[in-house]
Amino acid sequence: MHKVLIANRGAIARRVVRACHQLGLKSVVVYSEADAGAPYLEEASEAYALLGVTPKDTYLNQAVLLAIARDSGADAIHPGYGFLAENVDFAEAVLQQGITFIGPRPTWLAQMGDKVAARALMAQHGFPVFAGSELLTDPQQAAALAADIGYPVMVKPTGGGGGMGMVVVEDESDLANAMAQASAIAGSAFADSGVYLERYLSHPRHIEFQILADGRGNALHLYERECSVQRRNQKLLEESPAPGLDADQVAAVAQQAAAVCAQLGYDNVGTLESLFTQDQKVGFLEMNTRIQVEHGVTEAVTGCDLVATQIALADGADLPSQPPLDGFAMEVRLYAEDPDTLLPSTGRLAVFRPPNMQGLRVETGYQEGQILTPYYDAMLAKLIAHGDTREKAIGRLLVGLKAFEVVGVKTNAALLMSILQHPRFLNGQVDTGLVDAIRQNQ
Repeated sequence: MHKVLIANRGAIARRVVRACHQLGLKSVVVYSEADAGAPYLEEASEAYALLGVTPKDTYLNQAVLLAIARDSGADAIHPGYGFLAENVDFAEAVLQQGITFIGPRPTWLAQMGDKVAARALMAQHGFPVFAGSELLTDPQQAAALAADIGYPVMVKPTGGGGGMGMVVVEDESDLANAMAQASAIAGSAFADSGVYLERYLSHPRHIEFQILADGRGNALHLYERECSVQRRNQKLLEESPAPGLDADQVAAVAQQAAAVCAQLGYDNVGTLESLFTQDQKVGFLEMNTRIQVEHGVTEAVTGCDLVATQIALADGADLPSQPPLDGFAMEVRLYAEDPDTLLPSTGRLAVFRPPNMQGLRVETGYQEGQILTPYYDAMLAKLIAHGDTREKAIGRLLVGLKAFEVVGVKTNAALLMSILQHPRFLNGQVDTGLVDAIRQNQ
């Protein structure tokens, strides 16, 4: 491997460029007309323009991306997260061109991308799952399955992610409409309208485990990330280690997750996501077959460069040894959004000055003068703090958010600071209902 095409944009594109430089590899970035001012265009070895601004015309245009890979002489493609990162057809097309796909094999993208199949596979290998259903075919079948599971239930898309298309159903009278709603959103967002049922859990903990595997029957975990601080089922803040849980139980679940991935022959990086109930029962949620947005949290507490490791594993390298857990790390996602309506905020970044502080890392794909458009995810930056105590990590994030100068768009900085200072959060009493509770009391 000598040259990597990065089929993505924003913070993850810039992050992969940095990893390539550290590994001595050339990097090729692509950019839409809306991203023409991005800082990583000059940081990469080469940059190629994509005509248009919409995702369909640019970062989802498989034919154009593959043509650029051929023209640039790239022998590997890193898909980042989102867009084509877990697209089976794209991964297979990359391999058919004789190019390395930096991620798990397409069979894993397919297997884990179908949440019904993934649940069945994990249960077959002894990993706990909460009550759920097979693929739904009609309201009558769904009603019978929901009665067996017990209300409330959640209708969920079999594909996709990010909380899209998930609908909670309290009783049978709402089930048919919920199925239709979830199916329509899934079909539009993920090109797969399949839905299934899962038991709805009230205010669980969302705990995920970072997995590294070599496809040769070896796998290890890099501990857990606490991801319960969410809004509309989308993560706002992540940390490691998870506060307020039985550390021995969490370690045992992490080890089981790695053991199952080893048995399966999984390869490259992956994140096994789970839910912990209030009485600490555990169930499989999904397996993400890509680098996560929040990978920097794990990097901070382990010293392991996950992106460089991902590239090395795709190139046939052996697994690294498991590092010890070092301190506490926490990440917040700074979004360009109206704090009242929660709608994306667009405009020119008249001022954009990330803080430069000890113990704080900022990942962003923007720089001052760029224009934020409505075409892509509204995340401006990730702030990742590390300290020898959880309190130091929190303090560094608070100072970093206050010092981050942004003029031209509105942000969610005030909400993030209110979370970081809330008594429940400070005491480690987090769950998926925390943000809603904070917003209702504002």
